Amino acid sequence: MKLGYTIVYVPDVSASLTFFEQAFGLQRKFLHESGTYGELDTGATTLSFAAHALGDMNFPGGHVHADTSPQPLGFEVAFVTEDVPSAHAQAVNAGAAELAAPQLKPWGQTVSYVRCPDGVLVELCSPIFPTPPGPTP
Repeated sequence: MKLGYTIVYVPDVSASLTFFEQAFGLQRKFLHESGTYGELDTGATTLSFAAHALGDMNFPGGHVHADTSPQPLGFEVAFVTEDVPSAHAQAVNAGAAELAAPQLKPWGQTVSYVRCPDGVLVELCSPIFPTPPGPTP
């Protein structure tokens, strides 16, 4: 089995696609003519957006709408970049809310968090490089 899609339910699919293009430099792969589903080109796994109406149709009783939740959901989309401070500034300039400024973590990775206008929590992080094996005793 492999991860094929991450689908985020949002109030306006086209607006989310446009925001992610501007904030993170991603390319639009597809927007259905109905405007209720779209995809971004993010590499091996597709990042998709679907309208809240589709989510409500799929889940009897509805679902939590990230855009109206006072707190970020317990789920994030993470983008790996060599330049977290620049990526963070670009996202904030495009309209994301800063949740945590870029910070060097004890394990050597730089990480920041933003919340998109559609409520999506995004982590921006530098790559993690494997620790080279130490000398054998």
